[in-house]
Amino acid sequence: MPAPRTVLLTGAAGGLGTLMRGLLPAYGYDLRLFDLVPIEGEPGAVTADLGDRDALREAVRGVDAVIHLAGISLEASFDRILHANIEGTYNLYEAAREEGVRRIVFASSNHAIGYTPRPAPGDPLIPVGTPRRPDTFYGLSKSFGEDLAQFYWDKHGVETVSVRIGSCFMEPTSVRMLSVWMSPGDGARLFHAALTAEDVEHTVVYGSSANTRLWWDLSTARALGYDPQDDSEQYAAGLVAEHGELDEENPEHARVGGHFVTNPPLWPH
Repeated sequence: MPAPRTVLLTGAAGGLGTLMRGLLPAYGYDLRLFDLVPIEGEPGAVTADLGDRDALREAVRGVDAVIHLAGISLEASFDRILHANIEGTYNLYEAAREEGVRRIVFASSNHAIGYTPRPAPGDPLIPVGTPRRPDTFYGLSKSFGEDLAQFYWDKHGVETVSVRIGSCFMEPTSVRMLSVWMSPGDGARLFHAALTAEDVEHTVVYGSSANTRLWWDLSTARALGYDPQDDSEQYAAGLVAEHGELDEENPEHARVGGHFVTNPPLWPH
């Protein structure tokens, strides 16, 4: 599809949102920003809760597409997850449907498959079609979001690329992250591909760089036109020297979700 010009970026004040605010305009996007908290230096940003349907619909009005990053990104009580991630994502999709927006990029998560055993070196990569096994209420909310996206495609013709994001930071900070890391530059490349690919209907992709230690299959992302340029392996020697290799006997190391399986970090942290 032609590159959308105006894109609503929800969760624009968060860590990933902040990175994308800096990188996506180079692809020609005019970003409209939305977050629960004010964004310093962005007086035109919409400051509202995902439960404010009127504000959300106003934010969506007139945009060509949405990148939906907003919500709770760690574990929390079910009630908090329900409000922010489940009801909030529903409200976003309803606003898009009502305003005729036909493309959403949804920030799903690797925690939708968090209880999936991680592959050992030489094992087949985890396919997108692997059964979902969420590791937290947070991961459960991302599973819901993927189903919601499928429903809105089938029922209303709203297309979505659901991106099961690994960890998007300037550099990996753990041995596990060597397998799931997505550099900010590759994150922007993937979001751009998700916004511009033709006929995505509802497509699920994994979001990471082309890491030497990659756990999952990037073929559906590459089919959108994603061409990752980075590899975490340049950080491996230092991280392994500091922390040691992953241990199959450690439940935290044995599953894709890492410490979300054993001791998930709580929101806010």
